[in-house]
Amino acid sequence: MVDDSSPEPTPRALVSACLMGKACRYDGGHNRDQALESELAQEGLTPVPFCPEEHGGLTTPRPAAWIERDGAAAVLDGTSGLSTGDGTDVTAEFLAGAEGALELCKKEGITRAFLKERSPSCGVATTHVDGAAVSGPGVTAALLGRNGVKCTGVEGRRNDT
Repeated sequence: MVDDSSPEPTPRALVSACLMGKACRYDGGHNRDQALESELAQEGLTPVPFCPEEHGGLTTPRPAAWIERDGAAAVLDGTSGLSTGDGTDVTAEFLAGAEGALELCKKEGITRAFLKERSPSCGVATTHVDGAAVSGPGVTAALLGRNGVKCTGVEGRRNDT
């Protein structure tokens, strides 16, 4: 006889690590979002914190970076890149971070992501292209979206009170 009494695993969601309070932003800070933490708990989702930029090999703190032109789709397609203010090419690190996020989602069966808005990695509706905030996703959000992960942008730093 098979024991069917084991509980269903708790659904998991990928979450930008900075939104969970990890000091991994480019400037060494975080964007802890207590309201998001409460929302995830109410939905029965276990957060899986992930920082694509650190996963890709960038240090914290690090120089701010942005997509050079044409948006995240062009980066994924190999026709654009990312650079810092001093011109350092960080395309490989951003792509490695995005691929790491996708690999984690596939491995863990994650179909939802809550990502830091305005990030060149995690932005969902807004990212940075050529140093300015523009409409469109960051590299990680674009790759996850191409692969069926539902991404929700979160600005960060909201409190429960």
